[in-house]
This record gives sequence, structure tokens and C-alpha cells, in this order.
Amino acid sequence: MNERGLIACAKALVGSGKGLLAMDESNGTCNARFAAAGIAQTVEMRRAWRELLITAPGLEESISGAILYDETIGQSDRHGRRFVDLLADGGIIPGIKVDTGAKPLALHLGEKVTEGLDGLRERLADYAAMGARFAKWRAVIGLAGDQPSVACIRANAQALARYVALCQEAGIVPIVEPEVLMAGAHSQARCTFVTGDMLSVLFEEMDVQGVLLEGLILKPNMVLPGLESAVQATAAEVATATIETLSRNIPPWIAGVAFLSGGQSPELASARLNAINVQAAIDDLPWPLVFSFARALQQPALALWHGADANAGAAQAALLHRARCNHAALSGGYDAAMEQPR
Repeated sequence: MNERGLIACAKALVGSGKGLLAMDESNGTCNARFAAAGIAQTVEMRRAWRELLITAPGLEESISGAILYDETIGQSDRHGRRFVDLLADGGIIPGIKVDTGAKPLALHLGEKVTEGLDGLRERLADYAAMGARFAKWRAVIGLAGDQPSVACIRANAQALARYVALCQEAGIVPIVEPEVLMAGAHSQARCTFVTGDMLSVLFEEMDVQGVLLEGLILKPNMVLPGLESAVQATAAEVATATIETLSRNIPPWIAGVAFLSGGQSPELASARLNAINVQAAIDDLPWPLVFSFARALQQPALALWHGADANAGAAQAALLHRARCNHAALSGGYDAAMEQPR
């Protein structure tokens, strides 16, 4: 894709009034979730789970794109139809996670930097040939003690910026995910400061690389207190802090923002996303604010599936329910009443 194509694809992902399904868990992460649910940790079970997600009837009504993992992008359904073709034929844009994970940052105990730049140009070409039209790279920023260090923020921002440049060179829309983790007892004010610092440095580094801002999507965390904090924020407080932090630190030209769920419960993620969009409509923000959720979309379905074909229908119904709840939240139309059994 040229610049015009990158912009058009990015707008299709975040400007269509829909969100993204992140199903790009590594094999290790997927296996851990399977183990907790009593599901066999095999290639075939991972394939079957991803087929269940992709083939949920009506998924395209709420989902614009799906982020796949390296194993998944090469897989097919039980009838031999490639997952990327099933998605594209159904009106869902296929994407791919391209980082190789967070590794210890040298000389900075307990901090991490995401790797995967070596050979990325060649891998992007391969993924594009397989049908991927966008990519994702995740950086993780912890708040333990006095972390993060300047070195951690700078190293991850530089890696993200170089990834964006390589994606756009390859004609692939980059999703940029600088995640300030929820783990810990930190305050919402602390999350506000670190999220703003990370975003500010990230956009500085992307400016240095000369990337096309209109052809990229930001996937940030919502601005939240830590999971162990004694003071938890209301949805309205999350909305205010999140919108203020984004408005101060990101330019108006990016294609849009797709929030990660980061370990929030499905219902809480939907309620907070709804509050953010209600406030965004009042403030008339320059970018669409959508979702790119993984566990907050998948977990209820996984809990019902248990690896059994007989449970596939119920699991797909749970997935579609969560997708519809979050779709409603994009227009401020989500309500807790939607969670009541029908």
C-alpha cells in the first residue's frame, strides 16, 4: 500500500464505528489460559479455538479487524479455508502481531524492552503476502517502585518508532501499543504521569523516524489506578483522566485510538469505554476512540467452551455479546442493563 492506501486502511479499522478483536496471544499465553480452563494445550486445540472466534456469525457487525499470531495466520478451518481468507471474505481486516516479546532490559533490573526488529522487514513482506494488512507491536511499562526509568521509556519508544517505519515501508498499517501495566498499587495520578511521559517520548521518536501519522493507530492503556490500589476510579474519572492525557500528548493527525483492556473485567472495560466516548463526544476530539480487546472479549467465551464442539454455539454467543456491548460503547450506548440475562 502507498500512503493513500495506508490512510484508507487505518480509517477502515478505527473509523467504521467498530473495534478490533485481539486474538494474538502467544502459544505460551494461550496454553496458560487453556490450562486454567481445563483445555488440552495442543496445536489443534489452539486452532479450533481461533476457528470458533473467527467464524462467530455476525462478528463483522461489531469488529473491523482481527489481530492474529504467527501460528494462527498460517492456519485454516476444519474445511481447509485459510483464516485470513475467512476474515477478509467476511469484511474483517486481517492483522498480525510482529514483536517477539518483552525481554529484560540490560542494566535495568526488573524492566523490559520489546524485541523483534531483527529480520522484521523480511517477516513483514511474508505476512503481507499471506494477507495481513496491519500489524501490532506491544511495549510493556511497569510501575513497580520508582519504575519506569528514562532508559526503559526511551528504549521502548525507539523500538516502537522503528517498527512503525518498517511497517509503513512494507505497506502495512502499524498499531502502536505502549502499555502502562495495571499491576501494582499505584494511584491514578501516577498512571497519568507515566502514560503521558511514554506517549510524549513515543511521538518524539516517531517524528525522528519521519513516519506517516495519518497511517497509524495508537493502542494505549486507559488511565487507571493499579489493580491493588485502595482507591479505584469511577468510569467518569477514568474517562476524564484518559482523555486529558491523550489530548496533551498525541497529535490530532493519527488515524485513531484503539484502547487495550489490560486485564480489566469485561463489564468494567465496556463501562469505561462507554464513559470515555460519552466524554469524547462532548469534547469533540479529533480521533475516533475504539477498542482492541483480547481477554475482555474472549474470556467469557473461553469459560463456556471447555474445548468441546458441543459448547461452541454458547461460546460464540458469549463472544458476540461482548462484541456488541463494546460496539454500543463506541456511541455511548452501553448500559449495565445489557449484561442482564435474556
